[in-house]
Amino acid sequence: MAGASTQNSTLLPAKSWQHFVAGGLGGMCGAIVTSPFDVVKTRLQSSLFREKATSVGVMSGGGGTVVVGAPRSSGLLYNFVETGHILRDIYREESPRALFKGLGPTLVGVIPARSINFYTYGNGKQIIANYFNNGQENTYVHLTAAAIAGVITGTATNPIWVVKTRLQLSASNKADAGQRAIGNSWTTIKQIMRQEGIRGFYKGLSASYLGVTEGTIQWVLYERLKKVTANAEGQGGAQEWIGMLGSAGTAKCVASLITYPHEVLRTRLRQPSVNGVVKYSGLIQTLRLVIAEEGARSLYGGLSAHLMRVVPNAAVMYSIYEGILRWGK
Repeated sequence: MAGASTQNSTLLPAKSWQHFVAGGLGGMCGAIVTSPFDVVKTRLQSSLFREKATSVGVMSGGGGTVVVGAPRSSGLLYNFVETGHILRDIYREESPRALFKGLGPTLVGVIPARSINFYTYGNGKQIIANYFNNGQENTYVHLTAAAIAGVITGTATNPIWVVKTRLQLSASNKADAGQRAIGNSWTTIKQIMRQEGIRGFYKGLSASYLGVTEGTIQWVLYERLKKVTANAEGQGGAQEWIGMLGSAGTAKCVASLITYPHEVLRTRLRQPSVNGVVKYSGLIQTLRLVIAEEGARSLYGGLSAHLMRVVPNAAVMYSIYEGILRWGK
């Protein structure tokens, strides 16, 4: 009994809270820097803006917001060009502030989400290693800790992401932008509660659980790549930080490419009803309907904007996270 008590008392380091603070600060900075790409990604994933863009394109001959949603070229490279066009048109047609729609709930969600995720993962891998692997970390330890952290984070923050998605799918024009606050989160919360009840805040949760695989792959790859680059480049100096940034960006890029369709399904599930009709009601139903109506390629709608957001986001977030942990030693 004495041995067990000693193990439990030293299970977590004295400064385990640093994972919570570092993750929150890293997530906040990354979200602010890449917010415009998040708005574009959400709109490209949504059927509402795809339909609107198509109808506007027919009516106006391709002017204004036609680029939002409907691809004008099938080439992969053009998808990145299209993202630039969408950013330009949101800036022109809606106002510069529209590029940061949903940033309020994003920050409200990102800060606790990253804090919870980094805290649960950073300390969870130590608990798992101490209890089940003689105190040694390996890929299986990292995988288990990342999966647990993903489930806990997704469950805790899903209502916030529902509100953020609804805000980003609400278009505004320049006349509106100066008269009403962008990101009226409280109005959206009341509307969801009134029309859909508590369950409305957990739309897309099944897709979020499916997306736990992304965070798991990302953490495992990051740990492996960080170790490889550290061994290759030695200790300390700018090269170590460059290697760490590259590891974070590469891990996020690979994880996103593998698991991206869950992002589209999650956005569709979180869309508001149209004329009281809920088009997407479940994960499997949404998957089948999207493929039947739009083809399998639509499961990668908004991928270019997503990659342009998450790769630098990961680099910023992990560099701040690692920096705070090292500074606090």
